[in-house]
Amino acid sequence: MAEIKVVPLGAGQDVGRSCILVSLGGKNVMLDCGMHMGFNDERRFPDFSYITESGRSLTEHIDCLIISHFHLDHCGALPYFTEMCGYNGPILMTHPTKAISPILLEDYRKISVERKGEQNFFTSQMIKDCMKKVTTINLHQTIKIDSALDVKAYYAGHVLGAAMVLVTVGGQSFVYTGDYNMTPDRHLGSAWIDKCQPDLLITESTYATTIRDSKRCRERDFLKKINECLERNGKVLIPVFALGRAQELCILLETFWDRMNLKYPIYFSQGLAEKANHYYKLFITWTNQKIRNTFVQRNMFEFKHIKPFDRSYIDQPGPMVVFATPGMLHAGLSLQIFKRWADDEKNMLIMPGYCVAGTIGHKVLSGAKKIEIDKKMVNVRLSVQYMSFSAHADAKGIMQLLRQAAPKNVMLVHGEASKMEFLKQKVMKEFGVNCFMPANGETVTIKTPPTIPADMSRLLFKKTLESCYSPDAKRICPSPSVAPVTGLLVMKNDSIRMLDSSESMSEVGLTAHTLTISTTLTVEDHAHTPAHFVDQLAQVTAKLLPDHVISCHDNTVALSGTSVTIEVVNFESNPEMLVNWNIEDDSLGEFVCSSLRRNLSRLL
Repeated sequence: MAEIKVVPLGAGQDVGRSCILVSLGGKNVMLDCGMHMGFNDERRFPDFSYITESGRSLTEHIDCLIISHFHLDHCGALPYFTEMCGYNGPILMTHPTKAISPILLEDYRKISVERKGEQNFFTSQMIKDCMKKVTTINLHQTIKIDSALDVKAYYAGHVLGAAMVLVTVGGQSFVYTGDYNMTPDRHLGSAWIDKCQPDLLITESTYATTIRDSKRCRERDFLKKINECLERNGKVLIPVFALGRAQELCILLETFWDRMNLKYPIYFSQGLAEKANHYYKLFITWTNQKIRNTFVQRNMFEFKHIKPFDRSYIDQPGPMVVFATPGMLHAGLSLQIFKRWADDEKNMLIMPGYCVAGTIGHKVLSGAKKIEIDKKMVNVRLSVQYMSFSAHADAKGIMQLLRQAAPKNVMLVHGEASKMEFLKQKVMKEFGVNCFMPANGETVTIKTPPTIPADMSRLLFKKTLESCYSPDAKRICPSPSVAPVTGLLVMKNDSIRMLDSSESMSEVGLTAHTLTISTTLTVEDHAHTPAHFVDQLAQVTAKLLPDHVISCHDNTVALSGTSVTIEVVNFESNPEMLVNWNIEDDSLGEFVCSSLRRNLSRLL
């Protein structure tokens, strides 16, 4: 029996450092290559030594690397993997992901090297060289990596350019979701996949136990809390990543400011708003229908009330709202602002998304009142609010995607172990399939029934389709999906075709033979003339087979449209009925014989 082997090198019972290795049909596929925001040592990147232990190079071992989207926990280790570890094979990502990833990777490099002084880190040139190796994939496009390995992309929502992938090798297949969102928002649509019935579906499970409340209520609460803070002369800090929730919340505030005619200043990390706006213009087809429809009249990403933020504004008096990167307070401008504003109880911190364990954002959300930042203790007196505007699927959304794809096995990654366990039980109970949640470095082997793809000939397909219709009306039978298909498998030139018997004979140069079966029934003590007996036989046969047309000719009764005949012989001396049929009508011939034996008395 065939099998699929999966081992997480990152994101196994953890959020961050996404990197999943899947082996099937003799191919090895790596899914994402991210960094962990909770670590600054060797644990921040996946453990690639797991792959190189075999003695083979990374390029020899891995047939394809697929990046689902541009977030650093999914692509942050890519230049390290290609330029420093030596992987030189195919890399797939969507056009927006290829355009935006280098910008985030460069920001990550600057913070790590130029501000923190880290050594042995990838360079700006390595990022550029890495991106030259990338092949882009469009939505619903299937790319053939080689003769056996196919990759198809589906829309994932989440952020601009995020994609789920269906990977097929021979008769085996799996789906990898990356991060996705099943709920449309103000600027992106919802994730979608067809009923591809993969052998395995690997899904993120960040919010495995969460079912979010009404989006409208959440937005109203968000705006109310911001307005109350500003009215008491406080400052509001909203840590975000450069693209994604930032644009969602900016559109929300921009609309509210317009409607309420508010004058409080709103700022965004300098430069990032302009870059984001450029990419949303460039990839407008990746946004939702409303944005696309109104884009010509007004670009929703050109904000009137939101201005670039200057670092000198940190100590500026008076109320303000600031969107600052990054989103988990683990470095950068958002952390600098937090340090200065944390001690004032008039101020407010709104965390709009998930924070990885080990980050300052996670510590603050856990209720810490004193936090060490850059070797200094910071008092946390400001109001801390967690309002999930995350673009991840919640538990309801995950179950919805599973219903869409109808997988035969499910695997949970990119989540916390306790939450995964709850969702695992729910999946197994509701769908009746195996569900796995491996830790990093743990290998899961999934047995898959072997499948042999074969092309069906046009003639056989037509005959099979016709057999699904009832003979009395052009109406499809109740279960055409289980109608048997009878044909011959012909293997030629490494291809397998299923042919009708007449086609297969011609294909291999054979002459068809007909096998005829005959059974004799003896008639004794009758009082009929030959003509009257044959007529009586025809009447009895018609009653036995009401759906068939019965004809008589030269002492023979025939079932029209079949090879079954009943011939009366030796009538004068030792009368007999000779029932004949060809092998293809074997079941009908047997039925006629047994029925005539039981009803012989009606003929005498």
